[in-house]
Amino acid sequence: MKISTKGRYGLTIMMALAKKYGEGPISLKSIAKEHDLSEHYLEQLIAPLRNATLVKSVRGAYGGYMLAKDPKEITAGDIIRVLEGPISPVEVLENEEPAKRDLWMKIRDAIKDVLDNTTLEYLATYEGDDEDQEYYMFYI
Repeated sequence: MKISTKGRYGLTIMMALAKKYGEGPISLKSIAKEHDLSEHYLEQLIAPLRNATLVKSVRGAYGGYMLAKDPKEITAGDIIRVLEGPISPVEVLENEEPAKRDLWMKIRDAIKDVLDNTTLEYLATYEGDDEDQEYYMFYI
């Protein structure tokens, strides 16, 4: 499974909103400018995030977007599923050899585990390597 720019930029939007959580709405224009991204592209990504009730919009001169939930309650998996669809490295076929099917399912489960156990709060406050931290390295 390859995460496209939709997933990567969607995480960027959500991390920017998480860093300002509780401070009011943030404009997409300011996020786009800060991260050197296309505001038009971010507008396309925010709609599914709003429809999934991960963000809410505020109208007006000082409007913008804000998280609909606490960053502790939103995972990277929530965001990636909204923007990329189901998490699966390959489509598992019923007639596939059992050993290969088991391998694909283990890879899928490992990816899901990392995404579903990584909160938006963690991503927004991460400041670099920490010796006490557990690291994941996957070679596929």
